[in-house]
Amino acid sequence: MVMTTLGGAIGFSPAEASDITLAVIGPHEYDLPVDFKPFNVFVQYGDGNAAGSVYDGQGRRRAHGGSHTWSGMSKYVHFRSFDAIPHVGFAFEVIQTESYTLADGKNYGGLGTTIVGPAVWFKPNKNSTFGIQTFMETPSGTRDAIATNYWGNLSSFIFDYEWKHFSFDGDVGAVVASTKHMKGQHSYKPGNVFFTNLRFGWKATHALEPFFAFDWQNADGLYDNTLRQSIHNTSGREVALGPGVMWSVNDHLSLTARYSHSVEGRNTPESNAYYLKMVYLWQ
Repeated sequence: MVMTTLGGAIGFSPAEASDITLAVIGPHEYDLPVDFKPFNVFVQYGDGNAAGSVYDGQGRRRAHGGSHTWSGMSKYVHFRSFDAIPHVGFAFEVIQTESYTLADGKNYGGLGTTIVGPAVWFKPNKNSTFGIQTFMETPSGTRDAIATNYWGNLSSFIFDYEWKHFSFDGDVGAVVASTKHMKGQHSYKPGNVFFTNLRFGWKATHALEPFFAFDWQNADGLYDNTLRQSIHNTSGREVALGPGVMWSVNDHLSLTARYSHSVEGRNTPESNAYYLKMVYLWQ
């Protein structure tokens, strides 16, 4: 399935969650069919991060300024192909994000950005898939602390290769944002975000697939349009690794769980996170 998540935090404060873009993906995310009858998918994601430490501007890990965050994504996807365009698959996604944060003695939560957009792919051969997806992210949120207050575009190349006993999924992409406007505050231009997510799976049985995840992100800093200057220590970088397992319950339902932890970063809370995902398919 084509999986997305809200773009990673652009800019940094100790209370923000570490959130590498598209970190929610698992094995077979982009193992997609062509020349198929239309079908539908509902996906519910959930993840939590207990960031007890942060990385400073020099990449040093500091045991302070942490936070506990929980987030979710509810997603509907419609898949279809067209007889006039053979051997090519299409999908359209609508995603609603949710989040809850506990930091600095305060807690808040609610609905965040809504993400919509298409994906298209083809299969160079029967074992591989290659495509592109592009999504628009709204500035909305039920609370000011959750709303991004800028429009964003998340686009990435997606790929998959299947062997008899192994699988390899991944993406490479970027998030580009519009100017950030908030009443009574300066105007800001969020920096561009570049990311990649790789998943290496071992098909242990027909139902169970342990896998290893690699996630990387680099975010440019904020630019203050009002003062016409860059803001110090708002760029960020992170690398996170971790194991997981996917359980294919049947042809219509699968469950995935994973743990991830930062191994390197700059100007970001550490990742000390778990990820959960449920996928349900119907026609």
